[in-house]
Amino acid sequence: MSSKDNDDRAVNLAAQAVELVASGRAEDGSRALREAASLAPENPEVKAAFLKIQSDDSNHTLQKLCAKFVLEQDEEAGKEALEYLNRSAEVPGDVATICLDMLTKERKIESKRLQDEIVAGLLRESVAAKDALAKLLLNGSTAAFEQIYRIGDKSANTIAEIVQQPSAWTKQLDREKVEADVFQLFLAKLLAVGHDDDGKALKGIARLLSTDTGRLHPFIDEEIFEAILCSLDYRQPAEVRSQATLATAKYLELSGEKGQTYLVRFIPSYIAKGHGEELVLAFSAAAAVFPLVPRQAAALFLTEGFLPSLMPLLDKNKSEKVEQAALNMLSAACLDSACRAAIKKHCLPWLRQVMSRGKDDRPGLAAVILTKALDPTLPARDSSGNNVQERTEVNDLVPMFKKLLADPREANKQSSIEGLAYASIRPTVKEDLVGDRLFLVRLMDTLKATQPGATTIFGALTLIDHLTRYLPVLSEEQKKMNQLKAYANASKSVTNPDPLEEDAAVSRRCRAVVEAGAITTFVAISNHLSPASTAVVANIMLSLTRTPALRGTIAQQGGARLLLMKYTAIIGTSDIDKQARRAMAQGLARILISIDPTLVFPAAGSPPLTSATRPIISLLTDNESEASEGPRDLLPRFEALLALTNLASTPSDEATVVIVRQTLAIVEDLLLSNNTMIQRAATELICNFMTSSAGIEMFADESKAADRRLHILLALADVEDLATRKAAGGALATLTYYEGAVKGIVTKERGMEILLGLCTDEDQEIVHRGLVCIENIAQMQEPAGEQARKQLKDIDGVSILKDIADGSSNQVMKTMATAVIGELHAERTK
Repeated sequence: MSSKDNDDRAVNLAAQAVELVASGRAEDGSRALREAASLAPENPEVKAAFLKIQSDDSNHTLQKLCAKFVLEQDEEAGKEALEYLNRSAEVPGDVATICLDMLTKERKIESKRLQDEIVAGLLRESVAAKDALAKLLLNGSTAAFEQIYRIGDKSANTIAEIVQQPSAWTKQLDREKVEADVFQLFLAKLLAVGHDDDGKALKGIARLLSTDTGRLHPFIDEEIFEAILCSLDYRQPAEVRSQATLATAKYLELSGEKGQTYLVRFIPSYIAKGHGEELVLAFSAAAAVFPLVPRQAAALFLTEGFLPSLMPLLDKNKSEKVEQAALNMLSAACLDSACRAAIKKHCLPWLRQVMSRGKDDRPGLAAVILTKALDPTLPARDSSGNNVQERTEVNDLVPMFKKLLADPREANKQSSIEGLAYASIRPTVKEDLVGDRLFLVRLMDTLKATQPGATTIFGALTLIDHLTRYLPVLSEEQKKMNQLKAYANASKSVTNPDPLEEDAAVSRRCRAVVEAGAITTFVAISNHLSPASTAVVANIMLSLTRTPALRGTIAQQGGARLLLMKYTAIIGTSDIDKQARRAMAQGLARILISIDPTLVFPAAGSPPLTSATRPIISLLTDNESEASEGPRDLLPRFEALLALTNLASTPSDEATVVIVRQTLAIVEDLLLSNNTMIQRAATELICNFMTSSAGIEMFADESKAADRRLHILLALADVEDLATRKAAGGALATLTYYEGAVKGIVTKERGMEILLGLCTDEDQEIVHRGLVCIENIAQMQEPAGEQARKQLKDIDGVSILKDIADGSSNQVMKTMATAVIGELHAERTK
């Protein structure tokens, strides 16, 4: 054997020795190293291997596990290596580089999935591994790309991640150059097979396009964009379609007219070919791009002759796949009102044929499109009577939709829910659905069984929202405007609201929904609701809590806790988020108006009672309704005051203290409200504040603010509204026990006169509260009490009290009046 052959064999043996020792096979490694040393003792690589084996690095846990996984095909070692990386354990730089090199060499590894996950984990956790890959890409982007790409989806995705991370590159120009190379390599991979079976290339393309500032999208020409559009094929796995959709959306956004031109050419050209495969690809692409560029997609859909020429083509081509793709396109086109009108004009016969002959998912989807096209919002009749026929046809589809909900196939369940969500805009359909208890229970079961993130959840919630939604309360001005609009639309008579939409009918529907298990269903799915679905649940709960008789059941089944939890979980600032939070808070307030708060939030339970105060207080401070057009909606504020009054009446002082400190300034303003109901509710809340020392202090600490509040309270004890006078009198009955409050009362021009006036009220409860006030003052020995008694005598208080003592039929009040008269006549010591 020649010297060169000896060196080559020695180098190979030395490399094997390092790997064997690292994997725990020290004896085999030593044998290989001894043989290498005998062949070429002075070879630098052999010496380096000897030193490497002696070093501590070769004993690192991860290196041993990776070597064992690669060399011995030990899957358990691979799992341990992955677990090590998932713990985010620190990996020394040289160890990470060795492991990466070991795992990415071309060799047979049985568990490709584990190999992919370990490589991706290394590149995720180790800066050194990222730097090593960056250097490989810089030195030869194609070779390095192929080396990593072939391993698997996760590894391929890390290539795109690393070329987007400036920290892995010493120069920005190098990063940008490699990024462009990698992007083109991903594009080449997509073109190589015509479509991307596992989504690897599309994922890289979509990721790089998502941060593109205008450098990458020019590499996409019409051929490449066509390949991306072909990946929107509805027969492709969801992951592939998802990545293709992301790439399409970003490219259309970045490329402007160029991308739209490619799109407009692609769909008609594929349809023109007339073959089944091309038709599927064209229809699939059209369905996918409608939500992305609705204006451009609608323009193409409404092009003269597009739909009329399409129908004969579909009649001729009976392929199930072509029909399914066409239905997907028509369903997506229903997003646009003009497209719905076009479908109604040209496609209804074909849709009815599909409904009649199909045996899979197609009849359900055809029925959904038909429902959308016939427009459930149309009035009951017009001059031609056409609307009556259309309404009847939609109503006739309801039994079919209900039957589809029982179908085990997910697509049919989705069609059922989507169709009913549209059809349930009509009052007659609402009544049909709530009258079918089996359907409602099945709907709730479907919601609970649906996977998180599925569109079925939003559709089912929208359906329930339609069943339970009340008509908005209109002001007189809004009613007149609606009449004017009706006349402007050539209607000779103003259509009154459908009786099935009146409050009593909606309340019955709400009861049916609650009895079918809606609350327990919402609780069960609450942890995986999207923001949009959460907003719909908020609206539903607001409707359900409107009926007082349902509030106990709702609270018992976890509705109050659900409202509190979702209120806290909504952290967005969009209008939808704000409206959802407001609806959640108002629903919670309604429950706490009717239910003892300690039953909903017991003292030893969690969350505590005080946690309910924040959402309800937000209804007092939320000016959303005041800033909106139309009449000011005072109902949330009114209900919030009632709920806080109930919370302030609980045995625990903690909730009352929180409410007093956070709301007193707002409530003080509301005491002066022009709305009698708001003023009354605010006064009743103040009355309940008197159960807490914190509330009393705000009126009796002799400060200017306390004096102002006391003045307002005295004025409220003299208003026309009976309930407001009663609440104000109740608060004063407590406050007059304290010297600071009495000092404030005697300084007011009519202070004692108002208190005495309570004793002459027509309501006996108010008379009793007035007597308590006078009795407290009469028994007060401080200077304030003496001044108050003097004022009582000056305004002929004794005479009024004698009338009560002599003429009242209530023995308690007679006794109180007699005792006060005695106090006033008695000698008092200072």
